[in-house]
Amino acid sequence: MHEMSICEGIIQVLEEQAASQHYQRVKTVWLEIGPLAMVENDALRFCFDAVTRNSLAEGARLEIIELPGLAWCLECARSVTITKRYDACSECGSYQLQVTQGEELRIKELEVE
Repeated sequence: MHEMSICEGIIQVLEEQAASQHYQRVKTVWLEIGPLAMVENDALRFCFDAVTRNSLAEGARLEIIELPGLAWCLECARSVTITKRYDACSECGSYQLQVTQGEELRIKELEVE
């Protein structure tokens, strides 16, 4: 379950930012996650609750912003929505797609005290 290591990385970032920006507690974390990031949101929420115990984010709310997967079709020159890395173009059926969005996994915003 790589969601646990993702949450540990999030806590590390929160602690580093707390030291540099002088906040004591994290109340809410907003994450942007694309479908190609290969993250199971329910597992991430479970791990976040476990990892934040006894940290500056204990009891923090985790808000997940789900981004769409997008790709540029090299064959028909259109931007198309995808849900998996190896989807075909919904317009022409080509597999010559270049991913332009959907691999994101980043902290978008924090609510802190």
